[in-house]
Amino acid sequence: MKVWQLVEQKSVEDFPLKQTELNRPEPASDELLVKINATAICRTDLHIIEGDLVLKKKPIVPGHQIVGTIVGMGKAVKGLSIGEKVGLAWLRQTCRQCKFCRKKQENLCVNPQFNGWTHDGGFAEFITVPKDFVYCLPDGFETLNAAPLLCAGIIGYRSLRLCEIDQWDKANLGIYGFGAAGHLAIQIAKARGARVYVCTRDRKKHAKLAEELGADWIGDTFDKPPTRLDASIIFAPAGEIVPAALSALDKGGRLVLGGIHMSKIPPIDYSLIYGERKIITVTNNTRSDAEEFLREAAGLNIKTSVEVFEFDNLPKALIALKNDAVKGSAVVHISD
Repeated sequence: MKVWQLVEQKSVEDFPLKQTELNRPEPASDELLVKINATAICRTDLHIIEGDLVLKKKPIVPGHQIVGTIVGMGKAVKGLSIGEKVGLAWLRQTCRQCKFCRKKQENLCVNPQFNGWTHDGGFAEFITVPKDFVYCLPDGFETLNAAPLLCAGIIGYRSLRLCEIDQWDKANLGIYGFGAAGHLAIQIAKARGARVYVCTRDRKKHAKLAEELGADWIGDTFDKPPTRLDASIIFAPAGEIVPAALSALDKGGRLVLGGIHMSKIPPIDYSLIYGERKIITVTNNTRSDAEEFLREAAGLNIKTSVEVFEFDNLPKALIALKNDAVKGSAVVHISD
């Protein structure tokens, strides 16, 4: 099977991924063999490829926002069928034994496995995956449009949960960074009744989509929103945004950092967190996050904005994503 494989971490402009042939994997007794139809590219893929995150496996096939078709299964698999369309996400497997798994906090598992980081992922024609970590996709989502839901959507959903907003119809929410996760999170927040204030470093490029999706105000990254915010989410991996976002929070507000990696956060004056303002990070996801999000996304008819790249053009897609040249999500078409 064809794959895009990473051997040495370096800038995507230096084309570190190499297309090669690997043997098609065989599923273990509790695993599925999935023919990959599409994989959406995530900022985390960039962090792995360029060295912001330490390699867990070398060489590695990145990619974790995967939509595919079941074409094989192990003897222990029940309740799924050959030919069924499924989604795979970042979290590949957990130990199910540590204190976090026992407390239903599997996103904090001490020995987790991840698609595209600890195990070969979705920049390939086939993948095996444990049966308990695949998701049945709701009706109505086309393959290419469903792929960004499997990480950008899930992480955006968990970010909204961590905002801890009780009355969404009275809430002012800030979103910093308006890419794959931001353009999905805003749809859920607006459906719940929130007023949403978008701060993005390329307002000209993202303003039209933000307006179409109901943004109440759009500004540059460091612009001050016209009102105090009850909560904000930073999806951009830029630590310098943190002080600016804190300065826009109301008392008791919550700042959620939605990425796996962020550049250094500058010193924060105590006055920015005084007033019981809180900062919290999103760490991975639980299966419940994914299942609940997919149900809500289907019920709300969530729309994904995607730019499609063919499999052979995957390196160009990475460069486009890095340079914010993608409106919404970059999705790689691999097979029909």
